Amino acid sequence: MDKRVVVFDIHGLGSQLKPTGLLVITDTMLNRVTLNWKKGKRTHVFIDEFHVVFENEFSAQFFNSAWRQFRKRNAYPTAITQNVEYLLDSVQASTMLSNSEFVIMLNQAASDRAKLAKLLNISEIQMRYITNAPAGTGLIKYGSALVPFVNRFKKDTKLYRLMTTKPSDRWQDATI
Repeated sequence: MDKRVVVFDIHGLGSQLKPTGLLVITDTMLNRVTLNWKKGKRTHVFIDEFHVVFENEFSAQFFNSAWRQFRKRNAYPTAITQNVEYLLDSVQASTMLSNSEFVIMLNQAASDRAKLAKLLNISEIQMRYITNAPAGTGLIKYGSALVPFVNRFKKDTKLYRLMTTKPSDRWQDATI
């Protein structure tokens, strides 16, 4: 737990243990953020498959409180998910998203787009950047600004092979 990078994996926990596991992990992260804050250090917290936190009401409430404490204690919490719909169905998650200063949106499903447009005040013209959007394009919300982006990498580069999430595009020798 005293390493620079700590990774928690709850994938193997059964449905009965997952809520408890989420609480333990959240408490552990909060303790680490608090310790670093007291030492004058900034902490980056990355939560992948963020929608899982909101599958249980108790873990959702606990994490919502922790998220606010992260921000107050000089931490940069970052949530990552491909299942925006689950987040937007949660009042707590929607509130967290609407209060976030920085959001990157890639191609979104129709139901997600409608909810995001309402929540983040995205115009119909801006929605085009996340509607049937090709890989590497999307929309960034930074503060009150919405900025479209195009960020494509040539597929025959080492950087692309390192960053791609498509298993078919990865090569064994992807080192820089």
